[in-house]
Amino acid sequence: MGVDGIGRRELIQRAGGLGGLLALSPVLAGVAEAGAPAARTGPAPGAVTAPGGLDVYESIGVRPLINGRGTFTILSGSLMLPEVLEAIDAAARQYVHLDELADAVGRRLGELTGAEFGMVSSGCSAGLGHAAAACTAGGNPDLHIQIPDLTGFEKTEAIIPRHSRNVYEAAVSAIGLTVVEVETRAELESALGPQTALVYIMAGPRVDESELDTATIAEIARPHGVPVLVDAAAEILTIPNVHLERGADLVAYSGGKCLRGPQTAGLLLGREDLVRAAWVHSAPHHGYGRGFKVGKEEAIGMLAAVEMWLRRDHDAEWDQWTGWLEHIASTVSTVDGVTTRIVQPEGLSNRTPSLRVYWDEEQVGLSGATASATMYDGEPRIALNSTSGDAPGRTGVSITPYMMSPGDDKIIARELRALLLDPPEPPEPPRPPAVDVAGTWQVSIEYTASSSDAHVLELTQDGADLSGTHTGEFVSREATGTVSGETVSIRSSYGESHGDALSFTFTGTVSGDGTSMSGALDMGEYLRATWTATRQA
Repeated sequence: MGVDGIGRRELIQRAGGLGGLLALSPVLAGVAEAGAPAARTGPAPGAVTAPGGLDVYESIGVRPLINGRGTFTILSGSLMLPEVLEAIDAAARQYVHLDELADAVGRRLGELTGAEFGMVSSGCSAGLGHAAAACTAGGNPDLHIQIPDLTGFEKTEAIIPRHSRNVYEAAVSAIGLTVVEVETRAELESALGPQTALVYIMAGPRVDESELDTATIAEIARPHGVPVLVDAAAEILTIPNVHLERGADLVAYSGGKCLRGPQTAGLLLGREDLVRAAWVHSAPHHGYGRGFKVGKEEAIGMLAAVEMWLRRDHDAEWDQWTGWLEHIASTVSTVDGVTTRIVQPEGLSNRTPSLRVYWDEEQVGLSGATASATMYDGEPRIALNSTSGDAPGRTGVSITPYMMSPGDDKIIARELRALLLDPPEPPEPPRPPAVDVAGTWQVSIEYTASSSDAHVLELTQDGADLSGTHTGEFVSREATGTVSGETVSIRSSYGESHGDALSFTFTGTVSGDGTSMSGALDMGEYLRATWTATRQA
């Protein structure tokens, strides 16, 4: 079931009598009615080729992959629907005035979704930023050109409930707004004032199960004239819109996830005055938003994706996804000791079934993390998620069919079964520690185009185990690690509850006299650097 007891098909397709509008859609005129999910539009068969017949990516040394993980931006989101590609191609063949296009697309998005108005942004994050600017400055160009310097502005704060603190809120604070965190109804009521530009919510179960759910926040904020903005980037598009029905004024979506529109596009839906003001704060208009440009191709492609969302047979897609997972499950279950389980989704984000494949790590000689890494490094290249086991001593991987294409299930099943039957040699076991690194270390990091001497590691050592703190430029976080021989591995993280996410992994070697150590630093999404550390007296 979907939201408030609405079934999946009704939740996705209920459109308030818009069938006639869809049938007359000029964007999709001449495009065949959609049935089951379209065939692969990515790598072979049917891959786009460069001169000489090579795959367009392989021709420049980039390896395409089979996506069994989902709509991760780092994995390039989703594959655009054939109808979206056709609309983009048609849009690229003529010139239009972008303000006129935004007006027409905005009205059409309103007709399709039941919102007052809509806007195509250059991704969900840009849509959040433009929405925050609209709530801060309206459509006033005198204020617009000052952003992000809010000196002299009446509205200078954004309220974010604790349950909604996350890395994506940077799109809101980048406008120059000061984030005010609240956790209770009383704190929200106290924080609201003439200085409040908006309340930002990250949609999800943490909101729905909270004292400060969307309906409650909207009820409290409305008398103050403060808009409520919901970030629903990874959610399915509900019609009528569940967030607007709960009282939100604006809701933003990613275009390159379940909608299968352009990865460089997003949707902003809601109050017409605020959405139109958000357009004022976006390119091609000058000011802070000039860099968030949406071409005519993305605008029409995104509109086509929304049109197709209402035309697609979502039940047929679901049945196909489930069939793929059942094929993988039946194939790998022939390996002794392997068990599988299909997990149904909860909530609206990344709404897809998934498959858990479990096995005994000692019996098979393979961890889920190693299996995932081996599949990713293999040929063909397959992206899966590792997962914790369903019992002590068990490990595994999870497979999401959301962005898979016909035939991918057979490849994944074959390659995963082969890996389980013939795993790679296990890594060498850790050696007894040969050094003691307890103490305080001054750390120098060489980043790309910059360096820092401000980091400090304060470590204690218990046998091979390390613990302590890692202090960076501004914040300290817990550090843990291990020592194997003269080699150290130290990990720290700074969680999303602060509105940021940093993950550092230091690996390196301790010098013979024990006064220094150095090595490589893995910073996750921020790539890599090198580091050296000197023991302090």
